[in-house]
Amino acid sequence: MSDTLTPATRSRTGGDRPRERLPRWFKRPLGKGEEYNRVKGLVSGLDLHTVCQEARCPNQGECWTIGTATFMILGDVCTRGCRYCAVAKGKPPTLDLGEPRRLAEAVRSMNLRHVVITSVDRDDLPDGGAEIWAECIRRIRETSPGTAVEVLIPDFRNAPESALERVMAERPDILNHNIETAPRLFPVARKGGDYAFSLDVLRRAKALQPDIPTKSGMMVGLGETDAEILQVLHDLRAVDVDIVTIGQYLAPEKSAFYLPVDRFVTPEEFTEWTRTCRRLGFKHGECGPLVRSSYHAEQQAAGQRPSEVLGGDAAPTAGSGAEA
Repeated sequence: MSDTLTPATRSRTGGDRPRERLPRWFKRPLGKGEEYNRVKGLVSGLDLHTVCQEARCPNQGECWTIGTATFMILGDVCTRGCRYCAVAKGKPPTLDLGEPRRLAEAVRSMNLRHVVITSVDRDDLPDGGAEIWAECIRRIRETSPGTAVEVLIPDFRNAPESALERVMAERPDILNHNIETAPRLFPVARKGGDYAFSLDVLRRAKALQPDIPTKSGMMVGLGETDAEILQVLHDLRAVDVDIVTIGQYLAPEKSAFYLPVDRFVTPEEFTEWTRTCRRLGFKHGECGPLVRSSYHAEQQAAGQRPSEVLGGDAAPTAGSGAEA
């Protein structure tokens, strides 16, 4: 991979060009079987949200079939308007104070060894939702003390600095905050976010609890160059991030709002990025077309190679960026 490519340009938006056919390596198994139906029933019955559904993750069939899911708290409406994410945007409803209890019940019922929790951005709340985050971790610890808790947090940018401290005080097993893309693309792709602020979230998390692994992820295929990907990786190492994920961006749907896919990165290129992550000193780097930050999270935490992807002839599913 070259580190000297010129920045990509884009002359059209998703609304005026046809949706591109996905390459063959995006074939995924459809969800099926007793375990898939059990997970689906639990999520629906307890009135919970998952990023698997809300972000249209392409791995939902595989993950639910083996009994895992990534839960999304603080509702299903985000206060920001990222142009890569399928989650609904607008004014969120009233805060659901019963959500932590129901989440803990689902984790216990699924007998999870490793749970991943993420959330929408809640810039409408004084603490950005930090207290609900803390309560979720506490409840899971009480009902499932053997379960590892990985949190994929927002930046809490409009909340007091104590918001991050509130979450870290509950000592999650892994603290994840996704950088998402290169700084040049933040104004277009991630309005409301700030590249330097996101790096500082990761830096502060490590400073607060040095023994808790930190993790971050990014999408590729938005128009970034290899040199920009490499710089993001260097920046993440500079704030002592332990685990990194890199996956292919897939536009949620054909729309003028969502950014189009600039290009499909090949599996061979992703393999090279995995090697680069190792060379740079990350404890674990998982890079692949279908990699999302919560995909194979338990193996990532253990520094293991991901298990073999399930086979099958399922049709591919559109997904969002690395938040899944």
